[in-house]
Amino acid sequence: MLIENAFLPLLVGYLLGSIPFGLLITRFAGAGDIRAIGSGNIGATNVLRTGRKGLAALTLLADALKGTVAVWLFLASGENIAALAGLGAFVGHLAPVWLKFKGGKGIAVYVGVLMALTLTGFIAFAVVWLAMAALFRYSSLAALAATIAVPLAMWVLGDHSNFTCGILALMSVLAWIKHHTNIQRLLNGTEGKIGNKR
Repeated sequence: MLIENAFLPLLVGYLLGSIPFGLLITRFAGAGDIRAIGSGNIGATNVLRTGRKGLAALTLLADALKGTVAVWLFLASGENIAALAGLGAFVGHLAPVWLKFKGGKGIAVYVGVLMALTLTGFIAFAVVWLAMAALFRYSSLAALAATIAVPLAMWVLGDHSNFTCGILALMSVLAWIKHHTNIQRLLNGTEGKIGNKR
């Protein structure tokens, strides 16, 4: 793939992904700076720690739509180009230029990319996340397992290009890196379970 064909989708995706909806939504709602609460993360999980479930749901939706819109904008140019736009949105959320490259962990954006790009990947994510969450009640563990399942399911079923599978595998690796503190807490038994207030 020519570099000039990759630049625009990556750039547009990155700029979309870097919009810090969690920060903007909580500020506009009078909930303060989300970076001073809980983990300091700008994602929906930390917004939930404000006690405002509506704000957390809105943040989750807005973050997911960043990935969805980025992919939609480039679908007419082909799956591979659209996948690059999704990668750009994901990286933008992880490292937004407006917040000195300190962003969220990307799971909502990841799901948003899947919703627009691949039904196979979206179903794989949903099934694995729900199963792991029901069994172990750790949201982070469920998300990490689901990000492994997505590229594997797509590759096994063979209904998407190897390039697209590779892009989603790269996003999965980045998601694991961003979840390093969650992984450490899972290993030492201090990670909060779904439904626990922490």
